[in-house]
Order: sequence, then structure tokens, then C-alpha cells
Amino acid sequence: MDASRTRARRTYVPLTALACSLALLSGCSGADTSADGGRTTAQAAQALTPRSGADLQSDYLKVIKDVLPSVVQIQARNDLGSGVVFDGQGHIVTNAHVVGSQKTFKVTTANTEETLSARLVSSYPEQDLAVVKLDKVPHGLKAASFGDSAKVEVGQIVLAMGSPLGLSSSVTEGIVSATGRTVTEGSSGGGTGATIGNMVQTSAAINPGNSGGALVNLSGQVIGIPTLAATDPDLGGSAAPGIGFAIPASMVRTIAEQIVKDGKVTDSGRAALGITGRTVVDDSYQAAGVAVVEVKAGGAAAKAGIESGDIVVGLGSTPITTITSLSEALAAEKPGDKVTVTYTRGGSRKKADVTLGEQ
Repeated sequence: MDASRTRARRTYVPLTALACSLALLSGCSGADTSADGGRTTAQAAQALTPRSGADLQSDYLKVIKDVLPSVVQIQARNDLGSGVVFDGQGHIVTNAHVVGSQKTFKVTTANTEETLSARLVSSYPEQDLAVVKLDKVPHGLKAASFGDSAKVEVGQIVLAMGSPLGLSSSVTEGIVSATGRTVTEGSSGGGTGATIGNMVQTSAAINPGNSGGALVNLSGQVIGIPTLAATDPDLGGSAAPGIGFAIPASMVRTIAEQIVKDGKVTDSGRAALGITGRTVVDDSYQAAGVAVVEVKAGGAAAKAGIESGDIVVGLGSTPITTITSLSEALAAEKPGDKVTVTYTRGGSRKKADVTLGEQ
């Protein structure tokens, strides 16, 4: 798994900023070519012929026609975001930061301007995912097809579909830039503060309002839910062009299926140490570890002998300096994994082998 970790921001858009935003917009694989291979020389030659621009455009048009009807716009009070139709019963999966603390929503589908009402089924901020359900399922509502995250490869062409800046049914194009990214979302301004592992990085434009939409391959499968855009400190915290992140489809499907079936997440798949902690600093006021404030009874840390007052400074081979770095290190692990936790107690450095629990 790529150890890269990136600060990012949520990507829904406040309605109050919409008018200003819109104003600114105005100004191969190898093949056996022998007879025994079952393919003629002519067929092999055809397979090796580069696709024309018209062929690629045809692929784009087909994917958009097939998938866009499954992407909706979600309005939660003063915020706009996107969602993806999960099934034929009116369940829609989106980001937790899109729904926020709201329980009811207005939803607009790609095929109609009619506003539909929806209610929250459950939100899971730890993975920045949520499911809402339409009060009335319109005729012809089409569920999206979700792909296999294990088959996502760097270089694949993808399309991002959603409602950037409130512009519903918008489509942007790019490639999969990387996989396995661990990203921490900011917690200010309504963000969940979630640390999410195994994310898909894409060059397709991810703008405010794209959150909860669809990142789609040319087979018409949703391979991720666009969630974050990287921020560039040199640009005053503005979005870094061409660096967006999407929650992988396999995780989306896992979480959404649990919410639809049980009304909540019963198996998160997220590793936990079983502590409440806070960042501590050294004599130079530099972040120096995570102080254990509380140990969950019967949790992973407690079973390994870690106590309140200990300071965690390492997880496996990863140095731990802040609560965020601990969250990011845990995001790369799974419940049941065994890791060595390095910590200090009374100035002495100690190690403990810990079997991680579940968040």
C-alpha cells in the first residue's frame, strides 16, 4: 500500500457561494497470434491498432448515457453535493460531509428537474459515507453498477460525474493517478475529520459539489465516490488542480450494504487501537507523540498492557508524532492485524505486540 498521505478538503459547495462561483465561470495486453491461439493474424493486427478519437468519444458518450441517470444532486439545507443511486428501492449513497447533521434532503435526478424528498438512513463519518432514501421512488430510477477496487489500475481513463458548483449532471475526464492513498480530511467547516485509507487518486477535476458523486471507468462501473480535493499551501489553501481523491467502490459497497440491511454499520473493517489520545509536544514545542488519555476496557491496547499516561511514538515501522499520524497509520491496517506499538512510560521506551481491534 502506498504510504503517501495528503491533506485534503471536502468538496460540497455552500449555496451562499454558488452565485459568485458561477459568475467566475462566465468571463495493450499481449496476445497469442498463432493459429493455436485461436486468433487470426488479421484479428491480432486489429487488436493492436490504436483506437481512433471517434472510438474513444463513442465510449465516453455511451458511459455518460448509461451512468449519468444514476447520479443525483443532493441539497441539505444550505449545502449542495452529489449522490449515486445504490439500488432500485431508492437508496442513494453519498458522503457523510454532504448530509452533515441533516435528516431530510431534496434530491434532483439527471432525467428530471422535479425535486424529490429523501431522508437519512444512516451516516458513518469515520469513512465519510452515508445513505439516504427517497420517500418516493420515481419510475425508471436506475441503480449504478459498482466495480471491483482490486481491478483499478493507474492510467485507467475515468469520468467524474456530479454537481460541481451546483451545475448538475456535469462530467469531467482524467485518469487514475494513483491507488492506495491515505488521506485525512479537515474537520473545520463541517468536515468529518476522517482519515481514509486505500483511496483512488485521480486527475479528473473534483470541485465543490462533486462530493458523493461517481468516478466511473469506461466499462460504465463506479470505481469510487469523489470525496476530497488536495489543497496547496502555496495557493493559500485552495484546491491543487488535478489532484482529487475518491473512496474505493468496494468500501462504498461494503458500508452501504450494511446501512441498507441493518440501518447502521456493523462491521467497519477499520483497525482500532482502543484508546482515546491527544497529541503531546516536547520541550521545543514540537509534536512528539500521542498521549493515552483513556484505554478502552477489553480493547487492543488494554490487552497488550498499554496504560493511561503512556505516550505512543511508533506503530510498526511508522513514527507517531500526532493523533493524525496515528490515525493514518491505523488506516493502513486491518482489524486482527498484529503490530508492534512503541511507547514511553515514565521516560522509558517500551514495546508491545498488539492485535488490533475494530473501530
